[in-house]
Amino acid sequence: MLNDSDFATLRNRFKRDAEFLMQTTTSAEEDDKSQEEKDVKPLPRINKHSVFWIVASVAVTYYADFLRVIIDDHDIKSWWFNIGLVLLGICLSLAMFCIVYLEWFKGIQHYEQEYPAIPPITTAAFIAASCSFNIALWPVWSFFTPLILFTQFMGVVMFISLQNSFPLQPQCVIHG
Repeated sequence: MLNDSDFATLRNRFKRDAEFLMQTTTSAEEDDKSQEEKDVKPLPRINKHSVFWIVASVAVTYYADFLRVIIDDHDIKSWWFNIGLVLLGICLSLAMFCIVYLEWFKGIQHYEQEYPAIPPITTAAFIAASCSFNIALWPVWSFFTPLILFTQFMGVVMFISLQNSFPLQPQCVIHG
């Protein structure tokens, strides 16, 4: 049977071997990664996926008569629709606060570290807004409501992702 000193030697030997293996693996990965980073080309800004969702959103807006329904239809549950608008306003206000104020004026790139409550609050507000809109518009489109709203959401997201950058973005950070 092995005594305590034999176990200690065996453990130290495995520890050294493991450290050696980790060093050789990480250096090999860094070589591969640097070569891959050299070979990687940026993805095209306009791709099939983005075009599909934008075209689908435009088609849904046209064929479901989306704007007329939102403005004129009396079957919409206005209380739920208004709650959805308020929650969407909160979500968009928090997004603008992060983009315009924190990134542009304060120069904070990782605002989720400075203000850790913003991402979960924004997410919760958006989920609650989408539920409210689904409840509000259900009398109009029935079981098509979630599909229509999801298509509209994806179209907006893909359209925003195609934008290069905001033209109003300042070139310098204002400290104050």
